[in-house]
Amino acid sequence: MKVGMGMNMLHEHGKPDAAVVQEHFALGDLVEPLGFNSLWALEHHFTGYAMSPAPTQLLAYFAGRTRRIQLGTSVIVLPWHDPVRVAEQIALLDIMCGGRCLFGFGRGAASTEYEGFRIPMGEARPRFAEAAQVVVKALREETFEHDGEFFRIPRMSIRPRPISNPERRFYASSVSPESAEIIARLGFGMLFIMQNEWSKCREDILKFHAMSEAAGFAPKPPIILTNISCAESREEAQERAFKYLGRKWQSIDDHYHFSDGHLAEVKGYEAYGKTAKTYAKLKDPANLKKATDFYVSIQIVGTPDDCLQQLGHLQQLTGLDHLVAEFSFGNLPHHESEKAMRLFADRVLPTLQHDPAYATPEPIRAAAAAGPRSSNEDIFAPA
Repeated sequence: MKVGMGMNMLHEHGKPDAAVVQEHFALGDLVEPLGFNSLWALEHHFTGYAMSPAPTQLLAYFAGRTRRIQLGTSVIVLPWHDPVRVAEQIALLDIMCGGRCLFGFGRGAASTEYEGFRIPMGEARPRFAEAAQVVVKALREETFEHDGEFFRIPRMSIRPRPISNPERRFYASSVSPESAEIIARLGFGMLFIMQNEWSKCREDILKFHAMSEAAGFAPKPPIILTNISCAESREEAQERAFKYLGRKWQSIDDHYHFSDGHLAEVKGYEAYGKTAKTYAKLKDPANLKKATDFYVSIQIVGTPDDCLQQLGHLQQLTGLDHLVAEFSFGNLPHHESEKAMRLFADRVLPTLQHDPAYATPEPIRAAAAAGPRSSNEDIFAPA
């Protein structure tokens, strides 16, 4: 199994933004020496929810500081960008890192970000689909043109040309079945954020594999993003996870405004509407505790042995071969994030990477046991 680290630079009250960024840069500098396989950058804007507005620029910094690890985006939000510029950035990063890059894409779910970029949110889904087609064309073809609903591009070519066919390593995240079908038709792999019970994630992967096969593409193993709280004692890991992941709910609603229910009226985002009642209920301490208990239960939390056992089960259910871990979440103090990351690297990572029990599995099949379902269908905790 490959294991990477995701950088989620959450604004911290009372601390300069530059200090938060530098702490995450310090964690990023540990990824290669500690033996991890990859480093991932998010894209968010305007609220401090994740202070990473330019993922390819951030990864270019690490391209010059590393030699071995893969560099990934999780995700580039295509509707906010000119797809030709995105293709150019990908091509240049591909050269800068020697073909070590992976790319995840998405369409975003924050009205604040759409308003900031002056893009109608109701156009997000078709903009995403068309922009993705343009990016693939620009990278794959020496010269290309495009005549679509949102982009009319004369015959042209991007320079410099990429060196490693990065368009073959494209992934995307989705929440709705409609978006998953678009991703499958594009031939992309699936990037899953662990935000629901594992059995539900398994069902979504099975459906996506079926869509990919129907579109003529061999299913790729999913890449899964999750939070990891690893400590010498189970109690310490649980306490840390509950305290700092519990802080995540307010930051999510401050950024996405799920609790006001506005997404139910936005074309293409109807599937998000059901989260409104759940987020509104989180103002009650009892409901907040219940939601946090559930969210912690679907992350990787415990001693190194616990982490190995949980990841083995997750791999069995989902068929994952690349895990992306966040060790710094909810303003967890930097020294604690680094301590957990080092413990994981020392006691968990070698087994995941070298034990045959964690080798890339065969594609999952519907007949295998998926485990019990929970009742937390409306919990949604994006990256």
